[in-house]
Amino acid sequence: MPSKPAPIKKAAKKEPAKKEEEKAPEPAPEPAPEVAPEPAPAEAAPAEAAPAEGAPAPAEGEAAPAEDAAAAPPAEEPKAPTPPPPDGRRSGDWKAVNEDLQKSCRYIIKNQTTGDRLKIRVVAVNAGGRSPPVTLPEAVLVKEVADRPKVRLPRFLRQRYVAHVGDKINLTIPFTGKPKPVVSWTKNGQPLDTKRVNIRSTDRDSILFIRTSERDDSGVYEMCVKVDDFEDKASLTLQIVELPGPPASVKIADTWGFNVALEWTVPKDNGNTDITGYTVQKADKKTGDWFTVMEHYHRLNATISDLIMGNTYKFRVFSENKCGMSEDAAITKEEAKILKTGIDYKPPDYQEHNFTEAPKFTTSLSDRATTVGYSTKLLCSVRGQPKPKVQWMKNQMIIGDDPKFRQICVQGICSLEIRKPGNFDGGVYSCRAKNDHGEATVSCKLEVKQPVVADADKK
Repeated sequence: MPSKPAPIKKAAKKEPAKKEEEKAPEPAPEPAPEVAPEPAPAEAAPAEAAPAEGAPAPAEGEAAPAEDAAAAPPAEEPKAPTPPPPDGRRSGDWKAVNEDLQKSCRYIIKNQTTGDRLKIRVVAVNAGGRSPPVTLPEAVLVKEVADRPKVRLPRFLRQRYVAHVGDKINLTIPFTGKPKPVVSWTKNGQPLDTKRVNIRSTDRDSILFIRTSERDDSGVYEMCVKVDDFEDKASLTLQIVELPGPPASVKIADTWGFNVALEWTVPKDNGNTDITGYTVQKADKKTGDWFTVMEHYHRLNATISDLIMGNTYKFRVFSENKCGMSEDAAITKEEAKILKTGIDYKPPDYQEHNFTEAPKFTTSLSDRATTVGYSTKLLCSVRGQPKPKVQWMKNQMIIGDDPKFRQICVQGICSLEIRKPGNFDGGVYSCRAKNDHGEATVSCKLEVKQPVVADADKK
């Protein structure tokens, strides 16, 4: 009996040992998951990488808090960093800038001091631990956060800007950028002539100013704004125009019937803009007056029609552009005479009409009344061929050249003016017209009244 219990006790002793061995590996996987979250703070210094990778043993798992305690001081060192060397690099004090692991391959490091130079490295982490770091070859200079420069060219300057000679040019071009961009201007790729063009720039815009524009100010102006290595450019085209010159020449190419063919050449000076048309005028040699026969005409030749036979003409041509018509014109040296060619005029046979006529009054005299001292006038009209002779009579007596009366007869209108008539100037007045074919007479009665006297005057 005593010999049997021994193996039983040995078996009892071995079973707990097996259980302990089976239980022993169970704690080992527990620290393994703890290693994965620790690499984030472990990036602060390369020295933390080794303990983080050798942590699978349970015995070392118990020592891990001691290592974490030892690693705590380097994590606090960035709060009071030692002054960096002159080049801004911190020697050996690597610090994790992201508290949590980043899945993205892009990260922004914020809240840095302007002027510092930082060396940057990146470590990849997975469940198996940390990769060797990859470091940028050169230190990065921390600069002020800047807005890229941008020229805000106004819409009306995106097309050709046209002005007349003598105009004042004042163009404002806004821009953005931080810090204040450096502004520069060129004209046709060359520096500006500061005697002709003034540039005034502020933090927000630049002004191009020309006091009195000339044609030489035309060209392509380019504005450039620059911040560090970034820049933006915009260009505007300035065109200064004026009235064109006259056509270089004009001539009479042909004359036939009542028509003249003209030809001319473009002007030598177009006023720095396109020619929009031509104005053609003619003048009769007899009068010398110029009349427009064509305007806004686009061709370099024209046919002038409906000219008068027997007349001699000269022609001139003006140039036109958007500023208006040229001050001078090109005039033909030759003259065009409209001849009576190919026409044999034979007047028709007819009997001449007899226009003779005896005098006849078309308007008779009318009776009138006037007041003593107030002049009056008698009127009538007569016709006849040949022109009749007119006589005025008072009470059948010819008035003649009496200065009291004024007699006028113009184009058949006859008038007799009685100047300040008196009490004895009333009566019957007659007008008689007479020629070789007869005579005619009209009469009227004139009454001369006394002026009305007020009662106060009577007293």
